[in-house]
Amino acid sequence: MRVHNNRGVWGELLRRMASTRLAIIAWRIALLYVVMQLCHAIFYLYNADLVGEIAADEIAQLWRGALLFDNASIIYSMLLFLLLSALPIPDRWWNSRAYRTTLALSYILPALIIIAANMGDTVYFHYTQKRCTADELFFADNDNTIELMLQFMWENMHLVALSLAMLALLIWGYGLRRRTEGMFQNVALRIVARIALLLFVVFCCIVGIRGGMTRMTRPITMSNAMLYTQSPAKANMILSNPFCIIRTLSGGVTVPEFYEEDELNAIFSPSHYPAEYHSEMFGRYEGYNVVLFILESFSAEHSAYLLAEEHTGEGYTPNLDKLMREGLCFSRCYANGATSISAPPTIWSSTPSYETPFMLMSESLAECRPMPRLLADKGYSTAFFCGSERGSMGFGAYARMTGIDKLYSMEDYAARYSMADFDGKWGIWDEPFMRYMGEELSAMQQPFFATIFTLTSHHPFIVPDEVRDELPEGTTLNHRPVAYSDRALGRFVEQYRDEAWFRNTLFVFVADHVSSERMAERTLHAPGCFHIVGCIYAGDGSLEGNYDSIVSQTDIMPTVLGLVGNDEPYFAIGRDIFNEPWRTPFTLIRSGYSYVGLTDEYVVEFDGEQITGVYGYDDLLHEQNMASSTDVSQTEKLLKATLQSYYTRVEAMNYAPDAK
Repeated sequence: MRVHNNRGVWGELLRRMASTRLAIIAWRIALLYVVMQLCHAIFYLYNADLVGEIAADEIAQLWRGALLFDNASIIYSMLLFLLLSALPIPDRWWNSRAYRTTLALSYILPALIIIAANMGDTVYFHYTQKRCTADELFFADNDNTIELMLQFMWENMHLVALSLAMLALLIWGYGLRRRTEGMFQNVALRIVARIALLLFVVFCCIVGIRGGMTRMTRPITMSNAMLYTQSPAKANMILSNPFCIIRTLSGGVTVPEFYEEDELNAIFSPSHYPAEYHSEMFGRYEGYNVVLFILESFSAEHSAYLLAEEHTGEGYTPNLDKLMREGLCFSRCYANGATSISAPPTIWSSTPSYETPFMLMSESLAECRPMPRLLADKGYSTAFFCGSERGSMGFGAYARMTGIDKLYSMEDYAARYSMADFDGKWGIWDEPFMRYMGEELSAMQQPFFATIFTLTSHHPFIVPDEVRDELPEGTTLNHRPVAYSDRALGRFVEQYRDEAWFRNTLFVFVADHVSSERMAERTLHAPGCFHIVGCIYAGDGSLEGNYDSIVSQTDIMPTVLGLVGNDEPYFAIGRDIFNEPWRTPFTLIRSGYSYVGLTDEYVVEFDGEQITGVYGYDDLLHEQNMASSTDVSQTEKLLKATLQSYYTRVEAMNYAPDAK
C-alpha cells in the first residue's frame, strides 16, 4: 500500500507540474520548434539542387544555426501569446473561456503566418535564391498579387497540404494542454512564482532576439547565418521567417568606413569626366538612336553561342545569338542583382542594388542625371515600353524619375488593339508588344532613347497556345518561353530592319537576371548564377567583335554614353569599357548575405569586411580556396572602396559627380 500511495503522490505531482503555466507554455512553444524544423527539412528537399549536398559533419552546425533563427522567429511572432500566457493573473481568469479564446488566437494566427512565410520562402527561394524580406512586400501592391499567389498555391498543392497538416498538428497539440493549476497553495508563493515566470519569459525573449546573453552580443541579423556555414545557399536554409521580414523592415543605411575620403577617391570614384579621354570609339555613334532591350530571365546558359558546351543544337536564343555574332558581344556579362526590380536602376543609372533594391530605398528619391536624362538633354525623345499594367513593379515611376518622358503599358496596347493578346497573368505577350513598340518607334522623333522590358519568359512560364508546338520544349520550365521571346525578337528585327531609323540605331540587349530555372551545374553557384546575355548591335552592322573582359549591368550606361559622345560629367558605379582604360574590369555583386567581386582572373568572396575566398572561374563548386596563396590586395581595396563609395553617396542622396 505504501508503494501504491507513493506512486499516487508522484503521479499527482507530475500531473500538477504538467498543468503549470510554465509547462503549458513550454509544450506549446516546443510544438512550434517541431514545425519549424519540418519547414527547414521541406525547404531543403524542395531546393536540394540549389542548396547542395549536406555532409554528415555539417548537420550539427547547421541545426545550431537554424535553432538560433527559429528562436527569434518564434519570439517575434509569438510575443503577444508569451506575454498573455505569463501575465501574473489568477487561475480563474486564466482559465476563463474569453481568456483562453484570446490566448488560442494569439497562438494559432501567428503560427499560421510562420508556416505560410516559411513554406512561401520554400518556393520563393527557387526563383531568387534569397529569403523573402521586407523589400518583397513592395510587390504586394500589384493588382494581380492575389491571382499570382493562387497560381503558386495551385502549382504547389503538395506544399499547401503539408502546411495545413502542420497547422492541424499545432491545433491538436495546443488542445492537449488547456487548463492550468498552480503548484503552490500559499497565495504569496503563487504570486512570486507568477512574477518570476513573467520575468523569465521576458528574459528568454531578449536572449532569443539578441542571439545570446553576453554583453558583447548584438541582435542577430541575417548575415549571422554565415557563422554556421561557408555556403550562402545553406545559410538560406538556416534562416527562417518571419525573422527575415521583421529584421529588414527598417534598416536604414550603414556606411562602412574603410578609408579616408582622399584615399577612397584615389582607389575608386563614381565620378566620370568623359572630356578627359577620348578613344576612337568615343562619339562614333553620335546622333544614333538607342533602343535597350531588358530581357526577362535571359541567362547565358540559354545561348548556344555563349555556352556552346551546354548545347547540342542551336540553343534557345538563335535570333539573339545571330545578333551577338554580328554585333559587339559581351561574353562575360553579369547581372548585379537577382530580381527584376534591381535591373532598371543598375542599367539606366549605373546604380546597383546591394542589401536593399535601390528602387525601394527612400534615398533613391533624389536629384540625379542617369542615362535617359543625359540623352534627353542632348535632344533625344525618351520612352519606356512594358507590356504589364501601368505602374506594375514601380518601373514606370522610376522611369519618370530617370527622365523618361513617355510610358507605354498594357493599357495603351489594349486601347489600340484590345486585350486579346493578354497572357492572363502579367501582360501582353512579347511578340505583339514588340511589334507595337516598333510601330511607335517608327513614328517617334529622332534621335530617341527607348527601353522595353520583356515579360513572357517569366513565371508561370507559359506561351500562346497557337505557337506552343512550334517551340522547343527544352529541359527546364523556362526554355520554351525564352525561345518564344527570342523568336519575337527575331521577328521584330526582320520586320523593321529596312527602316531608316533601324539602321541609325544602337540596340542594347541585356537580361535583368538569370532564370530561376537552371540546367547547367555552373549556374548554381557564383558567378554562373549571375551570368547573363549582353551585347550591343548597330543597325548598320558597323559594330562587331567579342569583348572578353568582365562586364556588368552597371557598365551599360557609361559605355553607351561614350559611344554616342556624351561629354557631360556624370555619376556611375560602372565604367566605360572603351574610354576609361584606367578603370579595372571589375564588378561587385550582392550574393545572398555577402558579396562576390569579379575580376578578369578571379571570383572573390567578400563578407563586407574582408575577403573570405578566392577561386578560379573553372572551379565551379568553389572547392579550391586560393585566398592564402594569391595576392588580391588591390582587389580587396577595390571591393571595400566600391562599397564605401556607394553607401556614402546613398546616405547623402548625392548622385552627382564631384566638382573638378
